[in-house]
Order: sequence, then structure tokens, then C-alpha cells
Amino acid sequence: MAKKSKSSAKSVESASPSYDPSTLGSYIAAIRGVRRLTLRAVEEASGGEVSNAYLSQLENNRITRPSPNVLHALARVLVIPYETLMEKAGYHSPVTPEMEVLRAASAPKSEKASVLASEKLTQDEEESLLEYLAFIRSRKSGQTKS
Repeated sequence: MAKKSKSSAKSVESASPSYDPSTLGSYIAAIRGVRRLTLRAVEEASGGEVSNAYLSQLENNRITRPSPNVLHALARVLVIPYETLMEKAGYHSPVTPEMEVLRAASAPKSEKASVLASEKLTQDEEESLLEYLAFIRSRKSGQTKS
């Protein structure tokens, strides 16, 4: 029994002998350790998308460039940004205007105001947007605008 609990504790620790934050494997191992997840727990939580053996190889830097699908599953299970894993794996995508619009749509409200400010709206456009926003809000609350 003591042997089993020892191996269970070890599987929660960082799989890499020394932590190097620049490597994808060390980063994933550290996050997994903080979340107190075993290799098998990650496998189960990912629905089998990432096997415990594959994850072990990844954490020991034997696999350095996993597929985006694997990274997406790990990001979901470990609750970390997918983009961070993509960067650490060496996938760099150019920032396009479309990506900026998508990021802005999911940004906190305090950041959304800056998106409209950068649109260089005319006074009429701004007023129309505010009227439309008031209309949408009134529909949600079940009130009609006077």
C-alpha cells in the first residue's frame, strides 16, 4: 500500500527532473502539479484525447510539438489559455484583424469600450449604436422604450 501512495504522489509532481519554464513539457507538468491532477486524471478529464503515456512523454520533453487538438484538450482540462500552449509548442500565428475582433468580443467590459473608440465613429453612428443598445436592453428586460 505504501508503495502505491508513493507512486500516486509522484505522478502529481512535476514529471520533469528540473523545471524549465521555457519548455512546454515543464510548463504543463507544473500546472498539472498545481492542479493536483495525476496523469490518469488528465487522461480521463480529456475524454481519452490525451493518454497518460503521451502526457508523460510530453512533460519529459520527448514530445515537443503536439498537435493543436492535444493542446486544446490540455488547455481545457488544465484551465489555461490555449494560446499560451500554442506559443510554447512553437505555433505562432500572425495576428489578423479578424482575430482582434474575436478577442475583443470575449474581452471584459472594461476593454470593450476601447474597441468602439478605435472605430472612429461619427456622432450619428455613435448615437445610433447607443439607441440600438438601449433597444436591445429594453427587450431583455421586457420593457418598451419610451
